[in-house]
Formats: sequence, structure tokens, C-alpha cells
Amino acid sequence: MKNYYTVEQVSQMLSMHPKTIQRYIREGKLRASKIGKSWRISGHDLSLFAEDNTAEAVTLPTKERATSTSVIDIQVEGKDEAYRIITTLNAAMNAKPSEYGDASLATQFIERERTVRLMLWGGLPFMVTICNMIQLYMDGQKE
Repeated sequence: MKNYYTVEQVSQMLSMHPKTIQRYIREGKLRASKIGKSWRISGHDLSLFAEDNTAEAVTLPTKERATSTSVIDIQVEGKDEAYRIITTLNAAMNAKPSEYGDASLATQFIERERTVRLMLWGGLPFMVTICNMIQLYMDGQKE
């Protein structure tokens, strides 16, 4: 099970002001997922950030010759559907086979636009699999 921390918890652990943590998230220096109005930081992403004592952008090491970054917006009916998508994709990330290598997923539910925004990074096989999974979900919604 993956551990997630709030901005306040991370700020206490790192002895930094919460607004500094939020700024690092906005600038992409600390990976986080937005759940409702709150940010959540995974233990893995916090470890990567903490290891980088210069507080430069966190980059995941990769053995892949080609990687991809993608932002995908999915229109949803409401909060329940958004959380179902986010939970399913987080479960897929936690169960990801090791042969897919390093990858990351950040999610955000933009309530006023009824949109789930996915920010993906990884090797091409991982990206193809996640995109196919999203397509299967979208096809299922048409029925």
C-alpha cells in the first residue's frame, strides 16, 4: 500500500513552510496528486525530493531509450466518476509489472470543469498500456 502525505505533513517532516511545499509542487519540483482541493504526496515522490538536497526538479532515473510524457483530460459526470478513474489508475500503477520500468502518474480532478487531468511519464510500453486502459474505459462509457 502506498503512503500519501498532506502538504502540512510534508512541511513538518522537512521543516519547511507549507507554502514553500506548495510552490515546489506548482513548479514541478515535487510530484503530487490533487484530490479535491488538497494535494497528496506519495512516499516515493517525497523520498526522491528529499534525496535531492538542492531542491532541483525531481527526475526519475530510466534505462529506457525512449520515454514519453503526456497530459490527458477526461470529461466526467462528477466527483464519483472522477475518483473511480483516479483510484483505478493508481491501483494500476501500484500493480505495474517491473518490465515497464520507471513511470509516474499524477492526477487532478478539476471540479468546475468536470475533468480528470492525468499527467503521465514513462517508457513507451507503459504509456501504450495506460492509454489503452483509458481507451477501454472510454469505450465502456459509450455503451
